[in-house]
Amino acid sequence: MRIGLLGTGNVARALATGWRAAGHDVLLGSRHPKERTGLGLPVAGLDETAAHAEVLVNATPGGVSVDLLRSIGAPALAGTLLIDVGVGLSDDFSALTHPNSSLGELIQEAFPLTPVVKTLCTMDSTTMVAPGELTEPGTVFLSGDDPEAKATTGRLLTDLGWPASSQLDIGGITTARGQEHFAFLFMGIAGGVNSHTFNIKKVVTRP
Repeated sequence: MRIGLLGTGNVARALATGWRAAGHDVLLGSRHPKERTGLGLPVAGLDETAAHAEVLVNATPGGVSVDLLRSIGAPALAGTLLIDVGVGLSDDFSALTHPNSSLGELIQEAFPLTPVVKTLCTMDSTTMVAPGELTEPGTVFLSGDDPEAKATTGRLLTDLGWPASSQLDIGGITTARGQEHFAFLFMGIAGGVNSHTFNIKKVVTRP
């Protein structure tokens, strides 16, 4: 698939590298593409990246994501699956920028013709693309209103090493706030284990 990733930070680069290794055509989108050379990955402007993509990935800072997407425009995004992996945090990481909602919900509200799926925001970029390096399988969550969009996202997660057994559909896009609000527990666990490379796992009672 042609995958456009909005952002050029650690998350966007990790995902682009992972999907390219799986055979997908990836393109990073930047507001200043000429300043983002030397990444070892193709980079273009935001509009060009959106036009290129069958699937778009929002890997921009959550506090600016909606405005950045608006700069591309709703018509350019209509009908394109948008996978949102962002979390809106204050500069000092002490507060959420969307404390009573979620970035995923706000994107879906702003772009009703663009199916949005929230995923991969409960882990760091290393775990996103190398889940098999952990001591045991973890869980990756999916939130979204469009079943077909979630199915496509699930296939792309499989390409990153997440088998179907590790994927958990937790419901509509309103459940994205649970994923995003996990950020504080993530930071707490990271401090407790002195590492950001870990994941959580869904376990249930024995039958």
